[in-house]
Amino acid sequence: MCGRYVATRRPPELARLFHVAEWPSADVLEPNWNVAPTDEVWAVLERSPRDGGTRAVPVRELRPLRWGLVPSWAKEARTGARMINARVETLHEKPAFRRAFVKRRCLLPADGFYEWQPGRDPATGKARKQPYFIHPEEDQVMALAGLYEYWRDPSVTQDDDPAAWLLTCTIITTEATDAAGRVHPRMPLALSEDHYEAWLDTTRQDPGELRALLGRPAGGHLDARAVSTAVNDVRNNGPHLLDPVPVGP
Repeated sequence: MCGRYVATRRPPELARLFHVAEWPSADVLEPNWNVAPTDEVWAVLERSPRDGGTRAVPVRELRPLRWGLVPSWAKEARTGARMINARVETLHEKPAFRRAFVKRRCLLPADGFYEWQPGRDPATGKARKQPYFIHPEEDQVMALAGLYEYWRDPSVTQDDDPAAWLLTCTIITTEATDAAGRVHPRMPLALSEDHYEAWLDTTRQDPGELRALLGRPAGGHLDARAVSTAVNDVRNNGPHLLDPVPVGP
């Protein structure tokens, strides 16, 4: 699974990397070295203009979404806290994800992600869960395959009230490879740049063709390094969380 990740790139850089045409004029999200479920995160997606008619060309946007997908049929928003990941093997079948898989796909930019494995404190020898930061060796941005969904808050009476709609997302996971596989059996599925356009294309709705885009994670080697257990607390943030630490035997 993927329960925490790092996302520090600002909108101008993300717009250049993902060829985004529109994004909020203000940096509404700060760089985050400890992204946790229910946090807002940047997502790249394509949407047709509301007044553009049936032949309108979709616009690629950069938008903030809340991590943890809330299905449209959910009774309450807190359902999303349990749906931060969608397994690539079954997402086309699961009621929470299959509609979004066909109609609402996105990319979630990340610098890397965290995973944990059993370890020992080198100072005390006591057992603990040791966090590792896993990221591309070249430090390029990872484009994590994701899904997004709209949820209508029944407690808000007016549809045009901004509070009426909640946009949420989930990260697609797959079997871990490379360095990630030495830490945890699952990892987020990153797409290669040549698959961005097809993945975001809202006219592509054949589940078989879409699943073919997720056949294997993007190429490139991953590096894993042990980092401070400070990352275990979601209240901690900052670049110091990525500093390497010694690991006990």
